[in-house]
Amino acid sequence: MLLRHDIYGRLSLVSMSPADYVIQIEAAGPAGARGGAIYDLLLLACARKVKDQRIYTLNQRHFVALAPDLAARIAVP
Repeated sequence: MLLRHDIYGRLSLVSMSPADYVIQIEAAGPAGARGGAIYDLLLLACARKVKDQRIYTLNQRHFVALAPDLAARIAVP
């Protein structure tokens, strides 16, 4: 119930085109993203796409390393 009432209304679905997805996967190696970090890279690409003001993560240092251009917006909840 908490999710439905307090969180769902604040979220929106962000999609990537197949071309955007390929670009991000190709950027994974040079960015140092391997394994599960590739998913983090995709999440950051979606946040960048919609120009999120704040990106919350429990692994701030890792996210900043993957997306230094978003460092000012990456925060711990």
